This record gives sequence, C-alpha cells and structure tokens, in this order.
Amino acid sequence: MVKIKKENYIYAAGKRKTASARVRLFKGTGETQVNGISIAEYFPGDVLKSIWQKPFELTETWGKYYATAKVAGGGKSGQVEAFANGLAKALILSSEDFKTPLKKAGLLTRDARERQRRMVGTGGKARRAKQSPKR
Repeated sequence: MVKIKKENYIYAAGKRKTASARVRLFKGTGETQVNGISIAEYFPGDVLKSIWQKPFELTETWGKYYATAKVAGGGKSGQVEAFANGLAKALILSSEDFKTPLKKAGLLTRDARERQRRMVGTGGKARRAKQSPKR
C-alpha cells in the first residue's frame, strides 16, 4: 500500500440518503476508482456513468483530474449521487470558478430525502392505516 501525502489531493465528502462518499481529487491523469475498483466496473451502465461524469463535463476538467473514493451505505444509485456530490465539492475547493456551473446543475445540494420510519399501529407501513371493522 502506497502512502499518499495530504498535500497531493483535495478531500471532500458527499452524501445522499444513507450513502456517503469520501472523495479524494488528484491533479493529473489517472484512473478514477471507487472502493479500490475501477469506477466503470463499480457503477456499470450508461445512466450511472452519466451521473458520475457530470461534474467533470460541466467544469470541462475531463483528463485534468482523477479521483479515488470510499463509498458506504445505501444502494448503487444513492452511492453514485453521493460520489457526484463529493466530487463537485472537491472541484470547487480546487477552483472557485467551478462553483457557478455546478450549483446551477444542482450538484452541490445534498438531497436529504430519506425513507420514513414505520409507525406503530399502521400494519407494517409508514403511512398506511389499519383497516377498520365494518360491523
């Protein structure tokens, strides 16, 4: 395992639902990885690819930066949105010029919607009411 000096990267955290991503942004060319796996393997498919590439496309920094991330919690869609949120925050820390396009695209706002917990006496669901007897 190679130790990386803290001066060589920019750190930011992104969150979505119960997923959280700790992103390190590096200057230069390299392979973007998530949990030690290539990002194309970890987030397969065109829909997920378009989500994690969006911060790079909006700031026109494709090939100038690469990232590594540790992602935990949630499902794949929540994780990829958490990664994009963390990546956008890290890009802003690298240059304030990126703030306007990323903010307009909604990548800086943490989507705080979470699943509502189940309530007691509702028959196992959050908003469902138990059926009342008719007679």
